[in-house]
Amino acid sequence: MQLFYCPEVFEGSCYLSNEESRHCVKVLRKQEGDVIHLIDGKGSFYEVEITVASQKKVLFDIVKQWSEAPRSYSLHIAIAPTKNNDRYEWFLEKATEIGVDEITPVVCAHSERKVIKQERMEKIILSATKQSLKAKLPTLNPAISFKEFFAKEHLSDCFIAHCEEQDKTSLQSIVSDNSLILIGPEGDFSSKEINVALIHNFKPVSLGSSRLRTETAGIVACHTIALHHEKV
Repeated sequence: MQLFYCPEVFEGSCYLSNEESRHCVKVLRKQEGDVIHLIDGKGSFYEVEITVASQKKVLFDIVKQWSEAPRSYSLHIAIAPTKNNDRYEWFLEKATEIGVDEITPVVCAHSERKVIKQERMEKIILSATKQSLKAKLPTLNPAISFKEFFAKEHLSDCFIAHCEEQDKTSLQSIVSDNSLILIGPEGDFSSKEINVALIHNFKPVSLGSSRLRTETAGIVACHTIALHHEKV
C-alpha cells in the first residue's frame, strides 16, 4: 500500500501538499477517480478518492477513516548525534520502522557533532513511517545539551546505557511500558555525566556483551523493547 502524508486532513483540508501532489500525479500517474491512502501522522489512516489530479494540488474526497492499532508501550530514545550524519539518519530510519515514539538528540561532553539538520531528519522519519505502514509519526525534538536535558522533568522509567565498568542490569530483564533510554556519543558519556544521570535516578543498563556504536546501541534498545512487548 502506497501512503501519502496529509497532516491537516483531520481538520477538513482535502488536498495534498505540492510535494505529495507531484509524486502522486507525475511519478505514480494517479488520475481523477483513483483511490489512494493517506496518513495524518497522528495515528489515523484514510482511504480517499481523487477528484482533481494536478501536480500542484491533488484534491480528494474522504471515503473511509480508521485508526492505527495502538502499541502497548511508549519509548523515548535520547541519543547523542553521531559524527557521521549518515549513521544518525540510519538510526532514525530503523528506529521508526521498529517502533519509537520520541527521539531527542542530546549533545554530550564527548560529542563531535553538536548540530543536526532538523528538517532533513524529519523527512527521513516521515519516509520511514510511510514505508513501514505506520500512521503515527515519532516526535523528533530539537537537539539539546546534556545539561538542558536534565533540567527537564522526565516521567518515564529512565535508563542509561554507558560503557564504564560498573554494575548494570540487562535492559531486557527490566523492560518498562514507558521507557526513556539515554545513549551517549562515540566517546561515551563522561564520568561526570554518568554520575548526573545516576543522581537523577537513571538506572544503568547493559545492551549486551559487545561494545556497540552509538546508532547500533539505539537500534538494539528499540528492538529489545519491541520484542519484549510482542511476546507478552
